[in-house]
Amino acid sequence: MTVHRRAGSLRSLLGALLSLAVAAGLGVGAAGAASAATGTPVAVTKYSFTSQAGDYVGQGTSAAYTPSTATVSVGGDAGYVRFRVSTADEWWDVDLAAPKGEQLRPGIYRNAERAPFRTGRSPGLDVSGDGRGCNEVYGQFSVNQIETDASGAVTVLDATFTQHCENAAAPALKGVLKYRAHPLSYAYTSDAGDYIGQGATQTHQGATSTFSLGSYGDGVQYGVSGKREYWTALLTPPDGEQFVAGRTYQAQRSHGAAVAGLDVFGNGRGCNTVTGELTVTKLARGDDGAIKAFAATFVQHCEGGGPALHGTIHYYA
Repeated sequence: MTVHRRAGSLRSLLGALLSLAVAAGLGVGAAGAASAATGTPVAVTKYSFTSQAGDYVGQGTSAAYTPSTATVSVGGDAGYVRFRVSTADEWWDVDLAAPKGEQLRPGIYRNAERAPFRTGRSPGLDVSGDGRGCNEVYGQFSVNQIETDASGAVTVLDATFTQHCENAAAPALKGVLKYRAHPLSYAYTSDAGDYIGQGATQTHQGATSTFSLGSYGDGVQYGVSGKREYWTALLTPPDGEQFVAGRTYQAQRSHGAAVAGLDVFGNGRGCNTVTGELTVTKLARGDDGAIKAFAATFVQHCEGGGPALHGTIHYYA
């Protein structure tokens, strides 16, 4: 095994959301600085890993670090980025590299080789810690979000990895790294007999899917495309109201007095009538009042039936 040695005012919310959206190839609503509000999203920075028994680098352990317990930093550019974590007596380096001559962007990078020595068109991965590293790396990683500043330096990163040392069948080290990233995902579970979800369960993240958020009346239109699926959620507050973070609404397909509008459809399937429930967990608005970041959960029943579609929405919140 190779011994490795170490080479060490928040933006306005909408500025972060817009630049993230550009980096991820997404669309957002009209520009404007987002004002502080209950449930305003907070960027996440953390590192966590799990190591199978027999993995040399992780030694069969697991751990999690945040800025309250460790120093977490990112260096490099979208061609080759290094994520670093250190405490008084521990350190971890995670190198993620695009194929030579390319740039990292949201997606899945398979057949990764040890980053400094990658060959041909292979992406690069190299996870080391406390003096332990691999001579040969076999693995893959996914980039959910990546953002760079005007100089090309990486300023936002959300990625996961799986690394095997020395051969592809070796015990795995798996990890999650986030640097100033906002949640961006859609997940659903469909009960048996639910027409919309067809009894399936699926999770969409930036590595596989694209997301959009726009205005829809006084509410939002949320869109997802990926994994051979496309989804739309039309969500509106009750008559004369605005969505409030932390509130649960009874819902039907079209909003009314004291009832929110909930209409989630996808892959050519939709409801004629809806009953259900919508909980807004976080949101942030721009100066124009439009929602720029949004998170919610919902339960939707079609045509008065019992089976439901259960979903969780995160758009930079």
